Amino acid sequence: MLRWRGLEATPGDLGRTVVTVGMYDGVHRGHQKLIGAAVARARAMRRPCLLLTFDPHPAEVVRPGSHPAILTSLDRKAELVAELGVDAMCVLPFTTDFMRLPPETFTHTVLVERLHAAQVVVGENFTYGHRASGTVQSLTAEGRRFGFAVEGVPLANDSSEDGEVTISSTYIRACVAAGDMVPAARALGRPHRVDGVVVRGDRRGRDLGYPTANVETPAYTAIPADGVYAGHLVTRDPRSGASRDRFPAAVSVGTNPTFQGSRRTVEAFVLDYDGDLYGEHVGVEFAQRLRPMAAFADVEGLLAAMAQDVADTRTVLGI
Repeated sequence: MLRWRGLEATPGDLGRTVVTVGMYDGVHRGHQKLIGAAVARARAMRRPCLLLTFDPHPAEVVRPGSHPAILTSLDRKAELVAELGVDAMCVLPFTTDFMRLPPETFTHTVLVERLHAAQVVVGENFTYGHRASGTVQSLTAEGRRFGFAVEGVPLANDSSEDGEVTISSTYIRACVAAGDMVPAARALGRPHRVDGVVVRGDRRGRDLGYPTANVETPAYTAIPADGVYAGHLVTRDPRSGASRDRFPAAVSVGTNPTFQGSRRTVEAFVLDYDGDLYGEHVGVEFAQRLRPMAAFADVEGLLAAMAQDVADTRTVLGI
């Protein structure tokens, strides 16, 4: 998949394209439905499918200090949309100047002049331009003027114990923040994952017989609620961000209260593994929460709990 940042870097030989526009944070099942529609249109028209997304999140520019937790890094987003058949991904810097563009200027400058849209596929609730004043209806009218078609795709819903919910990044963020990884995975279509780099910690886990990979994550990463989880650690290519090997792991999120810790960390104990992960780019997947974080009266109590965490991880993962 081709990938670039900024309109000025758009390849000159793309020809006309089928464009889909959005943050696509999480690339969840609703996004997959929308992207699938765009890919299908592109294949039928024999044109490349181009995904236009933004960085940073528009909320941080529109309302500074309100940056939402991010479900997928740009590298992970690129990997996921490529798997869905997207041919190219353009990351557009979201700035205050861009935020002030009138809807018709966005349409003409971005979609027509730069991306050469023959068709635009968006969610039925899509908005764009200054103060989000552009809608699917106005985009359709502009498409008739500039020579491209527009398709608004209905939102996806999910049935759960709490009734019917609309699948959205906001809903998934709420699940992750509460440590509810099963409904989050159902909405995503896969386990929630955080990406980062393995850094040196205090090495306490190694001394206890449970060496952990201490994963340093980027700012604004959607990290689950404190607790212990069954999951996996995935190694990644440091250049492309592509996933490589996947290992079962018991994952701890929190401040290590037994040792009066204050810094919140994500630590993965990889089962049946004795390699060195320092400096590795990894992803940590969260399958299910096993228990909340707890402070133990002594090291023996902690070790007993950790042994049970590993046994429970094996049970959850079926290994």
